[in-house]
Amino acid sequence: MSGNLSSFFKYLELEKRYSKHTILAYKNDLDQYCLYIRTTYMLKQLEHAQHTHIRSWMVQLMEAGIKPVSINRKLSSLKTYYKFALKKGWILVNPMNKVISPKTSKRLPTFLSGKSMALLFQNVNFPNDYNGCRDKMMLELLYQTGVRRAELIGLSIDDVDLINNKIRVLGKGRKERIIPFSTDLKEKLKDYIDCRQQSFPNAVTGSLFLTEKGKSLYPKLVYNVVKRYLSQVTTQDKRSPHILRHTFATHLTDEGADLNAVKELLGHSSLASTQVYTHNSIEKLKRVYKQAHPKA
Repeated sequence: MSGNLSSFFKYLELEKRYSKHTILAYKNDLDQYCLYIRTTYMLKQLEHAQHTHIRSWMVQLMEAGIKPVSINRKLSSLKTYYKFALKKGWILVNPMNKVISPKTSKRLPTFLSGKSMALLFQNVNFPNDYNGCRDKMMLELLYQTGVRRAELIGLSIDDVDLINNKIRVLGKGRKERIIPFSTDLKEKLKDYIDCRQQSFPNAVTGSLFLTEKGKSLYPKLVYNVVKRYLSQVTTQDKRSPHILRHTFATHLTDEGADLNAVKELLGHSSLASTQVYTHNSIEKLKRVYKQAHPKA
């Protein structure tokens, strides 16, 4: 890895405070781009590339069947790098200035119905052991607070305030936010924490959720748990932890929650990111109108 790239990744980690997962995504994108310009144009450094080389890479990605949304993410990595390179004086002109990102169709977030969520928590059987207790609590928290998978994994027991009914979450860019929770969830959290303490009285980590061996969770475990239980209540293709975040936000907006409040709960930096959930509500209204109005 070149010194420039090393400096860039340190910048992402220390100044931008990006997560390890995000930094790895940037690294993969830049590695792919570096390989392309090296093998196709014999360019050894990103700073030697021009906008024509980037456009050529875009064409190759498209011909390989890569979706526009994925190409845009890769271009976003390049934009961040070249912006940093310009600031450092490694380049005089940003080659991304003449690159137009491919258009993407707007996709509404996938979410589960209230009926599916009721089935999940009322009809699905969870094992009568620590794993079953943990799995149900994870699902409850993901749905009732809208936290991301990484945020869930990062929760410690100390982040849960059972007196004031709120949790402290460390989000993207290590930004802290406070999320309130219901009295119902408070009682469930109490029961879960008791179960955790009884199952792992000598746990080394203070993480709220543990593996069956008493260690901190890892992303794949959370994904597998969510997929396994959601598969019992929905036939949707997408059954990831992020679907529960979408469901949390959609159900709030459906019930008339203030969009700015939803933005704060989700930890979005921009209201534009939150507004997509209003489209789900509008689509729901359209369906109701079409089904019920005689002139529809």
